Amino acid sequence: MDDFKMDKKTMTLVKLGIGAFVVLMLLSMINPFVIVGPGERGVVTRLGAVQDTIKQEGLNIRIPVIEKVILVDVRIRKHESKTSAASKDLQIVNAGITLNYGLNPVMVNKLWQEIGPDFENRIIDPAIQETVKAVMARFTAEELIQRRTEVKTQVQEMLETRLKTNYLIVDAVSITDFDFSSEFNAAIEAKQQAEQLALKAQRDLVRIKTEAEQTIAQAQAKAESLRLQKEQVSPQLIELRKIDAQMAAIEKWNGVLPQYTGSGPMPFLSVTSER
Repeated sequence: MDDFKMDKKTMTLVKLGIGAFVVLMLLSMINPFVIVGPGERGVVTRLGAVQDTIKQEGLNIRIPVIEKVILVDVRIRKHESKTSAASKDLQIVNAGITLNYGLNPVMVNKLWQEIGPDFENRIIDPAIQETVKAVMARFTAEELIQRRTEVKTQVQEMLETRLKTNYLIVDAVSITDFDFSSEFNAAIEAKQQAEQLALKAQRDLVRIKTEAEQTIAQAQAKAESLRLQKEQVSPQLIELRKIDAQMAAIEKWNGVLPQYTGSGPMPFLSVTSER
C-alpha cells in the first residue's frame, strides 16, 4: 500500500514537471516581446519571409509564433586579408589589407535577405582582391613604395563604391605591408646606395669648390694687402723707421759700454763706467 502511494506521488511529480516544461515552451513561443541590444538591429521574418520593418535598440513587440526577430550586430568590425597582385612594371606584390567596416543599419534586412550572414566570404574578400589588383596595376613597384598614401586612398575609394551596393559601409582601409621579390628588393637597395654615393660626391664637389674659392679669396686679400703696403713705402717712411729702431735700442740700453778683448797688434781695451 505504501509503495503504491509512493509511485502515485512520483507519477504526479513527473506530470507536474512535464506540464511546467510545456508551459515554459508555450510562453517562449508566444512571448510578444524582444529586446534589441546596443549596436544591434533586429531583422524581422514572418513565416520565413524577411520584412521591411527593422527593429531598433530597446524593447520591441513581435507577433508570437508568426514572427521571428534575428539580432544583427551593426557596429564597426575589422577584417584582414592577404592579397597578391602585379604592379604596372609586372613586379609581383604581396600586400596585407585591413578593412574596418560596418553594416548599413537601415539596410540590414536587405543584406540578410540577399546575401545572408556569410557576407565576408561572399562579398568582402572578393571585393578586396579585385580592388587591390586593379589599383596596383596603375603604379610601378617603386611608385607603390613612394606613393603609398595615394595607393591606400584609391583602394579605399574603390572599396567604398563597391561595398556600398552590398549594404556595407567602409570606415577605414590600411595597407599593413608591401612584400616584393628578393630580386626587386636587391635592385632597390643597390639604387639607394648609388643615389647616396652620388649625393656624397656632389657634396664633396661643392665643398672642394668652396674651399678653393676661399683659398683664392685669401690669396687675393694678401696680395692686395702687400700691394697697398708697397704703395705706402717712401724714403721718409724708411728714415722714420730707422729713427724708431734707434730710439727703441736706446730705451733698452742699460748704461754699460761694451767690452772688447783681442790678440795681436790690438791692445786690450777695457772700459768701464764709474758708478
